Amino acid sequence: MRNAFIEALLGEADRHPNLWLLTGDLGYGVLEPFAERFADRYLNVGVAEQNMLGVAAGICLSDTLTSANASGVDAFRCDTLTSANASGASQASQNRHSGESRNPGQGASNMMDARLRGQDELLTKQDLNENIVFTYSIGNFGTLRCLEQIRNDVCYHNLNVKIVAVGGGVAYGSHGYTHHAVEELAILRTMPNITVIAPGDPAEAKWAVQKLVEHPGPAYLRLGKAGEPKVHPQAIAATHGLDTPFVLFPDVSRPAVTMFSTGGMLANCVEAAKGLMQAGVTVQVVSVPVLKPVPADALQALLAQSPFVLTVEEHVQEGGLYSALCPLALALAQPPQMISACLQPHVIGKIGSQDYLRSLSGLSTEALVKTVLAFSRPRAGVTGRE
Repeated sequence: MRNAFIEALLGEADRHPNLWLLTGDLGYGVLEPFAERFADRYLNVGVAEQNMLGVAAGICLSDTLTSANASGVDAFRCDTLTSANASGASQASQNRHSGESRNPGQGASNMMDARLRGQDELLTKQDLNENIVFTYSIGNFGTLRCLEQIRNDVCYHNLNVKIVAVGGGVAYGSHGYTHHAVEELAILRTMPNITVIAPGDPAEAKWAVQKLVEHPGPAYLRLGKAGEPKVHPQAIAATHGLDTPFVLFPDVSRPAVTMFSTGGMLANCVEAAKGLMQAGVTVQVVSVPVLKPVPADALQALLAQSPFVLTVEEHVQEGGLYSALCPLALALAQPPQMISACLQPHVIGKIGSQDYLRSLSGLSTEALVKTVLAFSRPRAGVTGRE
């Protein structure tokens, strides 16, 4: 997915001269094309994720960012404000027009006053002439390590910062629990103003980048690592909205089981569905990349189609996909029977590949097939809602 991400970002950077990319000393072998083509909009802030989010917030609140040195720390020259980082970033500004007198904080003050007039008055990046800043790091480092900056600098001020995490779930399984990102979706879904997306394959990753550039405000994009199989046979149309999940096997009518997947588990779900259909179980697979705002109407309609629902996520159960779907299912006149396939809530103390660690929590393709058969066969012969 990370290769799909950078391909999409390059295209968006061509179209948007206000699009920036910041990295926390990661992405070697992936981000070089952006650094070479857009050197004046690329910063490696070093192993300092908290600072990276503060710098990103400052860039977003700058009317014009005319230069940045190679280290990405101290050469910003802006019309109004170099940083609005609540954790201590400078609010100095420098007038680059000789002979003019200007209150250096006035532009930023007006911006913030407009932002705080009410939660319902969400200004767009066009209204504010805002920069669009993508940050890039490993799953847990770019989220949990700098959660205060995400909450106070980015979400509180409703800034156009898009936090990209590579290696969601247990993709970095060989590095141990310190490198797992297994609860960050739940945590970030509680933040104000943020959009949370976990694409299921490279096509969804490219689509997500396009939508996040269009969509103002904070966002979190959870990616896999590399080598994920393509599930969607072709590129996703740019007109496909954030409020519409992806339905695979759409020709299946009245499915006995619907599998809802978010993030990198999509390929496993599709393979499991093929095996289940060979066993005579009609299955529908729904990819749910957008976890906030939850596309409630579309998901509730899909939940009503099957008597059995399995949610599949490379994340703990609390606060993830299962938690998002349960209230929608319970509001139905005939709620489906629901079961969750997810990572176990305890510390995964073993070292191994992503596939191995997934298997420990019953997330392998074979385990998903067994799970569906175990809870759907007691009502053998049921092919869907009566």
